Amino acid sequence: MSDDKTPRKNGKSAGKAKPPVEHQFKAGNSGRPKGTRNKLGEAFLEDLLVAWEAQGPAVIHTVIEKRPQDFLKVVASLMPKDLNVNINQMDGMTDEQLIASLRSLDAVIQPFLAAQAENGDSEGNPAQTAH
Repeated sequence: MSDDKTPRKNGKSAGKAKPPVEHQFKAGNSGRPKGTRNKLGEAFLEDLLVAWEAQGPAVIHTVIEKRPQDFLKVVASLMPKDLNVNINQMDGMTDEQLIASLRSLDAVIQPFLAAQAENGDSEGNPAQTAH
């Protein structure tokens, strides 16, 4: 492999240089203490809850009145990105329910088919008119 400091055609070196010694991890120092990030997040959420309980609804109404576009952005950001809409009502039906539905539809449509057959052929096509 090539050296990390090998210059490229643009004159800059490839790869990352090592950070200064004072920024490198020391033996026995694993970095940030465990749970620090979680404690910070928990403290922030607790403070946010206190502020919300004190002024949340009033602030919402102020934003709606003075900056409705920002209110709309917040509402839109809270909506799910993928909205799964199932418009097929038959997906959850059992075979018995499907058969009952077909029989019901058949009972409703039979009078229309019969009327069409009287005025046309047996396949429901309208009668030919004489010209």
